[in-house]
Amino acid sequence: MATLSTVEADKILADNFAPWVQALGLTVTETGERHAVLRLPWSDQLAREGGGMSGQALMAAADTATVVAISAARGGFGPMTTIQQSTTFQRAVVGTDVLVTARVTKLGRRLGFIEVTLCAEGEEEPAAHATTVYAFPG
Repeated sequence: MATLSTVEADKILADNFAPWVQALGLTVTETGERHAVLRLPWSDQLAREGGGMSGQALMAAADTATVVAISAARGGFGPMTTIQQSTTFQRAVVGTDVLVTARVTKLGRRLGFIEVTLCAEGEEEPAAHATTVYAFPG
């Protein structure tokens, strides 16, 4: 059973992501054997015209949560790269944090497949849903 602590996961965020990703303010709230939950804090800087959180911020959060979920499943961070991400936006997020839950659905030696649900805090219905595929160098 591979996993890592939220402290170890936050260190992955601090050590391995570009400054603009770190500026999103993501924090890891939960990790498990095949999942991770990150919090994307609300910020007016992430809002687009009309007041909803931008899709770019949500997509970056989904991609980042994927790295943490894979790291939890593999027992630590290692080289990996996004080879596919598909995101659907279902409702606007306005004025509240987003909880980003990434679950590894298949983890092979070379590829990982992940489903990501993004929900406004306190809501059960997703604001967005993403699927990602990651490659691991061999």
